[in-house]
Formats: sequence, structure tokens, C-alpha cells
Amino acid sequence: MAPAQAPPPLRRVSPAGPHRARVYRLARLNTLSAKGWRRTAIMAGGGDRKGNWTAENPLIAGGCSDSGDDEQVMDGPPKIPERDFAGTPYVPVYVMLPLGVINMECEVVDPEGLMKQLKILKSVNVDGVMIDCWWGIVEAHAPQEYNWNGYKQLFQMVRELKLKLQVVMSFHESGGNIGDDVYIPLPHWVTEIGRSNPDIYFTDQEGSRNQECLSWGIDKERVLRGRTAVEVYFDYMRSFRVEFNEFFEDGIIAEIEVGLGPCGELRYPSYPAKYGWRYPGIGEFQCYDQYLLKSLRKAAEARGHSSWARGPDNAGSYNSRPHETGFFRDGGDYDSYYGRFFLGWYSQVLVDHADRVLSLANFAFEGISISAKISGIHWWYKTASHAAELAAGFYNPCNRDGYAPIAAMLKKHDAALNFTCVELRTLDQHEDFPEALADPEGLVWQVLNAAWDVCIPVASENALPCYDRDGYNKILENAKPLNDPDGRHLSAFTYLRLSSVLLERHNFLEFERFVKRMHGEAVLDLHL
Repeated sequence: MAPAQAPPPLRRVSPAGPHRARVYRLARLNTLSAKGWRRTAIMAGGGDRKGNWTAENPLIAGGCSDSGDDEQVMDGPPKIPERDFAGTPYVPVYVMLPLGVINMECEVVDPEGLMKQLKILKSVNVDGVMIDCWWGIVEAHAPQEYNWNGYKQLFQMVRELKLKLQVVMSFHESGGNIGDDVYIPLPHWVTEIGRSNPDIYFTDQEGSRNQECLSWGIDKERVLRGRTAVEVYFDYMRSFRVEFNEFFEDGIIAEIEVGLGPCGELRYPSYPAKYGWRYPGIGEFQCYDQYLLKSLRKAAEARGHSSWARGPDNAGSYNSRPHETGFFRDGGDYDSYYGRFFLGWYSQVLVDHADRVLSLANFAFEGISISAKISGIHWWYKTASHAAELAAGFYNPCNRDGYAPIAAMLKKHDAALNFTCVELRTLDQHEDFPEALADPEGLVWQVLNAAWDVCIPVASENALPCYDRDGYNKILENAKPLNDPDGRHLSAFTYLRLSSVLLERHNFLEFERFVKRMHGEAVLDLHL
């Protein structure tokens, strides 16, 4: 790879049209040494979809600056000409609320403090806020006993300020991932079932159970006290729809994002940090619970090859590299007859799960916009197999488009695509991981075009905390591509996340300026 010099030109990425975040996921992504700072983030897998930044250059700590070298930063870098976004399409801006805004008793933790912060957001014309409605809080103790009290109080606060709501149906746990500052497990009655029947959880080849969310193998199995997993999700969504009918009628709830897997994302939990995964490991297939194995056996028998009713035995482990495995290496078994069968089945289980849940979500939330979040697994994208994507359920090797079937399924349900790595840039060198062969820009281009090809809206969020002008300008360029012949742009943008740091005077002034430009308003301090 080329020696570290200046960052390569940003390749044109044409985003289109909602939240949260996110997985642009990278564990410890080190940027160019010429920048004089280091990003340390586990971006691949956070209930909070984000990472932490460790600034080696204290002059730019707390930002995501694209400044030049150390000397330039210290002297004050020259102003880069900014694009004038006045008159461009209006892209709504939402702000994610803190993960712990509602406690385990379903109470607003600090209503007075939160109201003050919401008023500050309202003062700069933010369109609304995003909130997780945690399954582990609302239905914590017994089946179909729902406690929505804290959410009712919170939603009323939002309505008083005439803000909108993006609401996430969060059927996963929070905790154990970078950015998770609270622990919210699955409902207690569910984990009780899991103690006697651990096959309700995703399972890896070593037999480790992942309790972040339920295996899709029980979507249609009556193992949750007489209900299937899909019925449990539907009952929860239907209860929410009934309890908050007035907020739907008033138009306060603008969108429902439906949780479909770990971190709320449609993917297998193939790279769990709590089980030892570290970037840029390829991860592991998660199909070894008895229910998914039964599905695999049926598929193999239907194919006429019962010996194929197994997971690959040469796919390495969580922290393997593709070339170290017989399955993912160039010319490996991933492209054999068996490999294509297995990956086809594995990825179809993912699509079928989303298809079932979104179908019921549309029934529960008839007439309301729904969305699904797809994680941006961009490491090993420049290899033939795209190993990390395959392990996560995206059948996207270099000779196959793995995102078109997902986009077509979303189109079937009129669901928007929330893709989580649109603000990342492919760097010419990763200091610590040049071997990762990551290409977020290439992945973004592919996924967004898959969505545009079927005419569904696309939305996004920032992957990491961002407070500086350079970071905001990068988001703006992706939100509203220059000279796009079709005028495509994001349908919404959700900022990660409300915090005391965001509300510091200098940071908030920059954020206000960013909101105006996302709304297509003129600002007076363009450096043209």
C-alpha cells in the first residue's frame, strides 16, 4: 500500500435517504499517521453503535477533524472552501437520547434536566429525537405485562416542545459493547427460559451462547411460554401502538425502527467483543443452536445432500484472517458447491427473519413509516470472499450482490434502509491494520445503490461522536451529493448523541450551523 502521506481524495458517495447506529464498526481504527492523532473504536458491534476516541493530539481531542499534520493543526490549518447548501433539499435532523434516559423501573431518570436539554435542542430547530423502547424494561417480569409509564412521560415532554419522535423497538440487550453506558438485559422471564433451553440463543461452533438477542431459529417455535418469538415481538409492537395511539394520531411519532438482531441491526451476532472478538477478525457463523441446525438439515435434505447439514469445519475462529482459513481464502470453499449452498441458506434465514417481523410491524403500525438498520461491515471488503460480511449473514462475495435481496425485501414492506457507515472514508493506510483491506466507501456505494435501485429511502447517523466543522461537512456532502443527476439525498439524519459535551457552547454553535445547512438554510460564515 502507498506510504502514509495526505489522505486520498474522498471518492464521491451518493447517499439517499433514517437512525442510530449504528456499524461502520471498527475496533481500533487508526487513521493516517500524518494526521497526528489516533482513533480507537470498536465500531463493529455496540448496542450504542459507536466507539470511543482517544486523541493523541490534545489540540483536537473530542472531535473527528480531518485536519492535516500536527504542525498544521498547531498553526491553524488553512480554511477549506465550503459548499453552500442554501436552497438544497431539507433533510430532517434527529438527536439520539442517552441510553439510560429510562431506568429499569421504566421511569424517566432526570425529567427536569432532560426537559432543559430538549428545549436547547428545540432552540436550534432540531426536528426530533430518537429513543429506544427496550423490551427488557417494558416486558421485564412476565409475558404480556407491559410497563410503558416512563415512555409516556417522556413522549409527553417531547410533544410539549412540538418535536417529533423516532422510536426503536429494541428487542436486544444493551451492555457489553463499546458506547454502552447502561446494562439492559433481555426480559427476566425470557432469560429464565434460556437457563433451561439455551438453544433459544444464537450459538457458535464452540457452543457459546450469545444472549444479546434471540435466535431466529425460534421465530416460529412455541418455546416462549406458548408463544413464538415473532408472536412475542408482534404483541409488544401492538401494545405500543395501542398505548401511544394519541401520539400516532398527532403525528408526533414520525417513524418506527424495528429491531431485527444484535444492536437492533439485521445481522447475525458474528463478532461479539464479549466472547473475545477483536477487529479485524472475520467472526464466526452463528447457526449451531438446535433450531437453526434443524432448518439446515431440512435444507440439505431438500437439496439432496444430507451430508451438507453442517456448518463449515474450516472457517477459522473469531479472530482469524481470511487467508488463514480453508473456507474464506481466495479460491476457498466459500465458492464450492457446498459453500454456496450453506451461505445461501444462512443468508436466506436472515432475510426470512426480517420478512416475518417487518410484515407484522406493518400490520401493527399501519400507515406509519418503518425502517430497518443494516450494519456496515467493511473490513475484508477488498478480498474475494468478504469473510466478515459472510459470517454476519450478508452473502456478498466479490461475484455476488448480497444486498439486493435485502433491499427487495425492504421494498416489499415499504421499509426504509438505515445504513450505518456513510460517513466513514476509505483511508490509504490503517496504521495498525493495513491487512484489514477495509473499504467503507465501496460498501456504502454498493448498499446505497441497492436501495436506490428499488426506490426505497435511505437514512443515516454518525458513527462516532463528532463536534467539529470538518466532520459536519463530511456528513453534509454524503447527505446531499453534489451534482447527483437524480437529486438523491438522505431522507433523515440522526445525530449520535445528546450529551453534555454536545451542549458545550462552542460545540453547540457548530451543531446549530450544521442543522441549518442540513435544512438547506444559508449560513453567513462560509469560507468560499
